[in-house]
Amino acid sequence: MSDLEALKKKVVAFCEARDWKQFHNPKDVSLSLMLEAAEVVEHFQWKSKEEMERHVKDHKDEIAEEVADTFYWILLLSHYLEIDLVEAFHRKMKQNEAKYPVDKAKGRHDKYTAYQNGK
Repeated sequence: MSDLEALKKKVVAFCEARDWKQFHNPKDVSLSLMLEAAEVVEHFQWKSKEEMERHVKDHKDEIAEEVADTFYWILLLSHYLEIDLVEAFHRKMKQNEAKYPVDKAKGRHDKYTAYQNGK
């Protein structure tokens, strides 16, 4: 069993022990993921580069907890939807490599459609 599958099983067991599956549909699990992601973003909102660097140094454990919360919901959603995260990740990276070729995207932050239009 991969580390990822072991983590997924741990999340599922946590929910099953509390009889929470009854509350877990794709919409609500996705909403929970978005809410936790927003808590990550809150750590950086309205901060300058210098303020963010200081904040990360001083609050790294708290930020890590919020990132872990988002990972929890990703694991749970992938379990319920029977998504192989490793396979999905590799497939998506191939798509990204095609959309963002190094010779066109290196050092640029444009959306991939800018490269398709020959810019």
